[in-house]
Amino acid sequence: MSSKTFDLEAGALCLDFANTVDWHASENPQDRLSGYADLLAWGEAAGELAATRAEYLRLLTKRQPGKANKVFELAIRLRETIYRIFSFQAAGRNIALDDLAYLNELLGQSLSHLRITSASSGFSWDWNDTSGPLDQVLWPVVRSAAELLTSEDLDRVRECADDRGCGYLFLDLSRNRSRRWCSMETCGNRAKAQRHYRRTLESA
Repeated sequence: MSSKTFDLEAGALCLDFANTVDWHASENPQDRLSGYADLLAWGEAAGELAATRAEYLRLLTKRQPGKANKVFELAIRLRETIYRIFSFQAAGRNIALDDLAYLNELLGQSLSHLRITSASSGFSWDWNDTSGPLDQVLWPVVRSAAELLTSEDLDRVRECADDRGCGYLFLDLSRNRSRRWCSMETCGNRAKAQRHYRRTLESA
């Protein structure tokens, strides 16, 4: 079990996944995922993998380490694709057709595992994961990205405005849609201090 912690406050699962890199837009990004075990830990933290399912997949990777490594490589490619798509969207830039094509490719694969199950209150969507495919932790991420791209919340996607390259993506749910920072306690506070310093110099 990984001891790493993850930020899960972006407002959408796909953005939380993109944010598994700190300083994503800088020259020195810091990756929170270093292997398949971290990917499972993130899935658990995000509420997309039950503890029993995650443990089963951990045991499975001991018999299929090569497949686990390939899934991890796939996860990183997916994450960077999601980051570019929504970073470009936040900046008002055209999304690369190759990125959209890759997301669509994974979308077709992921949605093939969806099923309808009965529940006490009616019916609901669920994932058919009984065969134990190692990439199942990525299916909800792909679905989340597709849903966000086609939702009314798309124009609320923002990227932290910190000029050092924070790169944190989030949904701006503020009433006047004016949120600019990942957090006022970190990047926002730094920007506020810089503005105060400049005003002090100008008035000196």
